[in-house]
Amino acid sequence: MYAENGRARSIWLRRERADRGPAPGHDRAGIAAAAVRLADDGGLAAVSMRKVAGAIGAGATALYRYVDSRDELLQLMLDTVLAEVRFPALSGNWRGDLLALARALGTVCRRHPWTVDVLQAQPPMTPHGVAYLERSLAVMASVDAPGAAKLETAAMVIGLVTTVARTELAADRSTQEWQAAQEEYLRAVVAAGEHPHLARVVASSSPAPQDDDLLGRLLPRILSGLLGASKT
Repeated sequence: MYAENGRARSIWLRRERADRGPAPGHDRAGIAAAAVRLADDGGLAAVSMRKVAGAIGAGATALYRYVDSRDELLQLMLDTVLAEVRFPALSGNWRGDLLALARALGTVCRRHPWTVDVLQAQPPMTPHGVAYLERSLAVMASVDAPGAAKLETAAMVIGLVTTVARTELAADRSTQEWQAAQEEYLRAVVAAGEHPHLARVVASSSPAPQDDDLLGRLLPRILSGLLGASKT
């Protein structure tokens, strides 16, 4: 964390560029865009201060005039992609509106898979992340619940979105042969008769459709547990 006058300060509360060094030739937006392109192509492992500096035609040391660390670079990247979240219009049904907002975030996570890792590692305390949080609270404005419970719900929704996105991305990479092999193994386990509870669940469950809306099934259950007392 950058220290200014002996006190740690968020990158969002500092000037865009340190005073030291030659005249600025870059800005945060351009740096973040270059880093996002690297991550989209090769994942977070492809993002280093040296590689990002090379992508914008600068030396590695020059990048430190704009960001103090790779963690701050990740914050810039996260804010850049969160700007792509399109807030759905409010319908007055807070549960449906929160689900629509979660789906909008999920779309961005699938478009930029590395975002899942960043969101799960650190809270989205960036300008566009705060805007998303504000929208979440606006959706829940009519809910009769403490503010702390609403903040926890907003955080839980983000956690669920990233978990579901990770599951969907993994499924996208799976082959039909791999899926068939897993199903074959499960059938063999059930047939062996050593897992009666699993056998009963499997026997009573219908196969999930390929386009199964996992987020749509899970989020209402979580909302009922977190804010279930509200009927508005």
